[in-house]
Amino acid sequence: MREIVLDTETTGLDPLRGDRLVEIGCVEIYNRIPTGQTYHVYLNPERDMPAEAFAVHGLSSEFLADKPLFPAVADAFLAFIADDPLIIHNAAFDIGFLNAELARIGRPALTFDRVVDTLSLARRRHPGGSNRLDDLMSRYGIDGSRRTKHGALLDSELLAEVYAELCGGKQTALSLAVEEARVTVMEGGVAVPQQRPRPLAPRFHAEEVAAHEAFVATLGEGAIWNDYASKK
Repeated sequence: MREIVLDTETTGLDPLRGDRLVEIGCVEIYNRIPTGQTYHVYLNPERDMPAEAFAVHGLSSEFLADKPLFPAVADAFLAFIADDPLIIHNAAFDIGFLNAELARIGRPALTFDRVVDTLSLARRRHPGGSNRLDDLMSRYGIDGSRRTKHGALLDSELLAEVYAELCGGKQTALSLAVEEARVTVMEGGVAVPQQRPRPLAPRFHAEEVAAHEAFVATLGEGAIWNDYASKK
């Protein structure tokens, strides 16, 4: 399943009081594994940069002065996220800012029914503990040495790792590693599943097979199981 891990940086805490977006970062994941596809943009907020915000992300008014305005990137951003689920840490904050920008240009708001808030996931999994992104990275042994300042794309990359762990990431990664080992890249870069050289040995005992066949017999001749039984 395609999902988008998303983060933003802003000039402050409240879009209703004039604070604006200054950075959007998105990472595409498929079955919770990053695909390498990202979306990243800096934005001119059309206002000054408060010292408190600059201390968090290090994006100055001078640096952002020649960056695009949100209307210029809105179509590309919306095309990248499409209709897929959005994975966001403390989602109300980022969605609030994105919807404020979308409202300014008359575009529909992003709805929370497509949002997975990793802060809520973490609070359910680790009740009573601190669940900031830094704390979760430390808890799961994720290297955060690159994170000297907040950055939307970097934080999305790190959040993708945290999200995989919150969802049982090591088991997921193992499963996908097995699947990846069973594909071969063909002409045009298309991956085609390959057959095993020898089928796996069945693990069913004769008694289990007999019991299943007896159960299927009670379902009548139209039972779908008969289609599989005929291929034995």
